[in-house]
Amino acid sequence: MAARSQKLVALVAFAVVVFLVDASRAQDQAPASAPRRIVSLVPAITEMLFAIGAGPQVIAVSSYDEFPPEVKALPKVGALIDPDTERILALRPDLVIVYGSQSDLEKQLERSGHRTFSYRHGGIPTVLNSIRDLGVATGHRPEADKLASSLQSRLDAVRDRVKGRAQLRTMLIFERQQGTLRDVYASGGVGFLNEMLTFAGGRNVFADVSRESVQPSVETMLARAPEVILEVRASGLIEKTPSPERDAWSALSSIPAVRNQRVHLLTGDYLVVPGPRLAAATEAFARALHPDAFK
Repeated sequence: MAARSQKLVALVAFAVVVFLVDASRAQDQAPASAPRRIVSLVPAITEMLFAIGAGPQVIAVSSYDEFPPEVKALPKVGALIDPDTERILALRPDLVIVYGSQSDLEKQLERSGHRTFSYRHGGIPTVLNSIRDLGVATGHRPEADKLASSLQSRLDAVRDRVKGRAQLRTMLIFERQQGTLRDVYASGGVGFLNEMLTFAGGRNVFADVSRESVQPSVETMLARAPEVILEVRASGLIEKTPSPERDAWSALSSIPAVRNQRVHLLTGDYLVVPGPRLAAATEAFARALHPDAFK
């Protein structure tokens, strides 16, 4: 009888230990309390916050935030190279979104007891992972997981739509001097723009360049001989003067894209922001490259 009692006590003690260990692990893995006052210095992250339902928690944004429309009424606190640290601290945030390169700002905020979320540009997986991580950090994990899954499904749908069609050699331009072919910047073989182009059924003529951007000379553009030139811009010269800007490429008439009138000018901030609208941007690329796939 005594032996049986001792065994029962031992089993109960073991169960209590297991419970305490499991509870400790659960506490270690549990996310911190959801922030109620978020400052975002990264426009792409701001869009993600609103898309996962954390918009009401955002109290200030960067100088360059334009979307969604609600951000226009929020205080502006600088951006990548000019963050207004004093104003940020005065707003008493409990989470500050910073760029990964803002290491000094991040250290200063952490020393003053402020939580930070560091973001670095990358490819599409980085965007989707950032959405999921934000969900955990802000208390909106289900919504974030749903959004990330939806974006992946939409990207896959675009890829399936153009599957089997020729991957057109494309030069993806995102900057140049107005009315000329000076200071041209194109997507290199790294980053979300290059990956969007691939999903859309294009083949980047600078895919072999392991950088996010390339500043090609006229000679380089002639040598790469793209079949399509896809020029994207958030706003500005394209939407104001599309015909003259397209005509600027006539100086390179020997390029197949120019000779065959396959120069496409697209305007919209969603085209160049690595956020929740990248699936829509990828479809816009695909419609320009393979219009027959969407008839």
